[in-house]
Amino acid sequence: MRSLLLALLASTSLMTTTAQAADPAPPANTEARTPLADLGKDDPYKWMEEIEGERPLAWAKAQNTRSLAILQGDARYAGLESQALAILNAKDRVPGVSFAGDGSLRNFWQDADHVRGLWRKTTLESYRTAEPQWETILDIDALSRAENANWVFKGASCLPPDETRCLLTLSNGGKDAVSIREFDTTTRTFVEGGFALPEGKQNVAWLDKDTLLVAREWEPGQVTKSSYPYVVKALRRGQALADAKEVFRGTPDDVSASAYTLTDADGKVVATLASRGISFFESETYLLTDVGPMKLPLPLKHSIQAYVAGQMVMSLEQDWPERGFRTGDLISFDLAAFKAAPAKAAATLILRPTARQSVESVTTTRDKLMVGLLDNVTGAALVYDHGPGGWTHRKLALPANSTIGLGSASQKDDRLFVTVTGYLTPSTYWLADAASLKLEQVKASPARFDASTHVVEQFEATSRDGVKIPYFVVRPKGVKYDGSAPTLLYAYGGFQVSMTPAYSGVMGKLWLERGGTYVVANIRGGGEFGPAWHDAALKANRQKAYDDFFAVSQDLIDRKITSPRHLGIMGGSNGGLLMGVALTQRPELYNAVVVQVPLFDMIRYSQIGAGASWVGEYGDPAIPSERAVIAKYDPYSNLKVGRKYPEVFIETSTKDDRVHPAHARKAAARLEELGYPVLYYENIDGGHAASANLAETARRQALEYVYLSRKLMD
Repeated sequence: MRSLLLALLASTSLMTTTAQAADPAPPANTEARTPLADLGKDDPYKWMEEIEGERPLAWAKAQNTRSLAILQGDARYAGLESQALAILNAKDRVPGVSFAGDGSLRNFWQDADHVRGLWRKTTLESYRTAEPQWETILDIDALSRAENANWVFKGASCLPPDETRCLLTLSNGGKDAVSIREFDTTTRTFVEGGFALPEGKQNVAWLDKDTLLVAREWEPGQVTKSSYPYVVKALRRGQALADAKEVFRGTPDDVSASAYTLTDADGKVVATLASRGISFFESETYLLTDVGPMKLPLPLKHSIQAYVAGQMVMSLEQDWPERGFRTGDLISFDLAAFKAAPAKAAATLILRPTARQSVESVTTTRDKLMVGLLDNVTGAALVYDHGPGGWTHRKLALPANSTIGLGSASQKDDRLFVTVTGYLTPSTYWLADAASLKLEQVKASPARFDASTHVVEQFEATSRDGVKIPYFVVRPKGVKYDGSAPTLLYAYGGFQVSMTPAYSGVMGKLWLERGGTYVVANIRGGGEFGPAWHDAALKANRQKAYDDFFAVSQDLIDRKITSPRHLGIMGGSNGGLLMGVALTQRPELYNAVVVQVPLFDMIRYSQIGAGASWVGEYGDPAIPSERAVIAKYDPYSNLKVGRKYPEVFIETSTKDDRVHPAHARKAAARLEELGYPVLYYENIDGGHAASANLAETARRQALEYVYLSRKLMD
């Protein structure tokens, strides 16, 4: 369930009976709940929660005018924006590609001439050349002009095995709520009379060429408290939405429900499953059969990852003592045996990571299971074969001490694309044959900045409870350990998301090349060392993530790599919450704070945007004991007069329907009310990424580095 939500709720014979409502999960806490209306009822800025209300938008535009005059008025701004845009729009960027069932390689491309982007294709032979020949499948700029729409392309789900019929996902301005339309890649047109789903937060999967499994808001208000769908229906070609047949139903108190299929390499559906998300991390999985949904006897914290060689592959985010498995294990079931008798089917251990390892990604070629493994935040790619003796594995001989990403895999053979990157190493693109282990470097990204002046080091800080917290430092070779280095510290620390070394041409050009030092902290709450590293900072233990961050900050100061005068921090979304906590708890450590698309009002967060879906991460403010924990670190209520807060830079997007812009708006308004200087920028488009195209991305990044230069370099 977690992987589906992190992908924004992405995806036998058709069942013929309507699913019964699943039994609600037992409440995690039996305390009397505080009425939601009482939470933050005295908040003077509650009016900012009207996402596109006239008053909030007028306030945001006034803030933009004031802040942009300062940041864009800086003599460095134009040059930084130009450099960022040149890198983002560079014609010699390496286009990432994906295998398609029709034998082509597909790519989505944006540049100065194609701001909204081109969905296009080429051949492998052409892709190997210096200048591949591309054929346009769909021009999003042209489509937007023709329909007078503000389309942002969010991807396509194509029907295997040939993948010529695709469900295109289009967003108005970058929102999570999307429209879905059927497209034919052979005629390069939308299918006349084809599937067309109006805007909404929805999850759609192909069941067969004439049937979709759709989770959406079927009736007004038929969504969970997290604003996601909980009713799944089968929609036949040519059928009105009102006539779709219900096949699964969760409850309004769930996070969401969705349905998806497992298919073999030839596109044949081998299992149809439904997932009922009880929390962001807990889900029940159901096998959808002719007689209705059958709940599978699996632990609540599990993720079905793949199907290959007759095996259903699953990762565990909790111990499963009845079966002898541990948190972080990767296991498999023979799917036929599991479907016949789920409780009796034997499970096989594929991989048990050590305490300093984590299974980062899983994918399949036609016959092989591919596993991306992190080992002390360094990547490896493993090839697994299944045979009579179980699972055996080999390792792809890719460059060491790098971040390795498993890319698109072919279902016609055992080839897949793999990326290799690092902080100072431009990304390289490899074509790997998982059968022979043969590797071919097919592309290499050009360098975007002079990396010869910097080195990468890994250190450890000791957190408040004695736990060692690793972090990376990218610094000038000749840096003087006198505390004068302008240093930007980045972290996330939540939702089991790992922060691994990656090349950023814009960061390198706008920061490193100008003498800056860049630091990434692998604090608890992330996934660098598996589910246990994440679980260590959940709910009541949330402060541990913040203590880890402060420990890294202090360690940088103690090593005299930098000092509070020259130390700035940046984080977005959950990392934006981290920035708010750092501002309110340890402002003396920092001279610059970039708060990107943040959570900030943690007392009301579960009522704003998709906030209710994150109760599994932070706790429920409506439960007094859990609210007491949240209140201790809640940035919004802990902003106080008389503190030496640095001038912060807060960013958000009006179109962000995941983390509501009210969080950022309230933060800025409250700081101003208390008499603190604040810079604020609200992009009217952009969704949760805070930018809908490369031009907006360049503007945002230039604003950030102007601010950081003013605070840490001047």
